[in-house]
Amino acid sequence: MSRRARRSAPASGAAGCTVTVCRGCCCGTGKVPGVDHAAQLAGLRRALEGTAQLRVTDCLDACEHANVVVVQPSAAGRAAGGRPVWLGLVNDPDATEDIAAWAEAGGPGLVDPPGVLDLYAFSPSRRVRRAVDD
Repeated sequence: MSRRARRSAPASGAAGCTVTVCRGCCCGTGKVPGVDHAAQLAGLRRALEGTAQLRVTDCLDACEHANVVVVQPSAAGRAAGGRPVWLGLVNDPDATEDIAAWAEAGGPGLVDPPGVLDLYAFSPSRRVRRAVDD
């Protein structure tokens, strides 16, 4: 196992939730001005270390919600009924902190998200959703 994989594995030994950050066509680029994209990603990486897995992916094809973050439940969260939660327009550092705190607490299916994240939630098309669920 690589050092990087060990660092991103949850500390408890159980698989935690996964936070997928889009960094493709629009997300993480100058097309979304006023956001320090590198600092946002670095902050999430630090905050999630040891509690949840962070995955960076190419375009999730939800560009109208640029700066997309998907919080996917752990196995326990999915067994409890949790489903991936798509968050768009995540341009505020406070929202990033709320996402990290929610993932650390257990994520979808195990813990309700902070109320403010409802403002960021959206439902992508089934085709787009399937690409992340796989």
